[in-house]
Amino acid sequence: MEEHKARFMLLPPKPDVCQECATKHDPLLPHNRDSLYYQYAFYAKAGRWPTWADAMEHCPPEIKEAWTQELEDRGIEVGEKESKLPES
Repeated sequence: MEEHKARFMLLPPKPDVCQECATKHDPLLPHNRDSLYYQYAFYAKAGRWPTWADAMEHCPPEIKEAWTQELEDRGIEVGEKESKLPES
């Protein structure tokens, strides 16, 4: 049986939201790692699914530290400890 790879095109986000994650947030805060737009746009660029560390890459150190602590307090691993989805 022949394998078919689905192709699709992401429409651009609305102009009044973050152009990386299609979510309205302060530019100093992390992108919405759980946004489907962000996940698929990131995958198209990097060939892998984004992590919270990726979503915080552009943030100042104090924001990264605060978000990392809050996520870990909620049982969400960040950085090298983050589980990654298997590559397809």
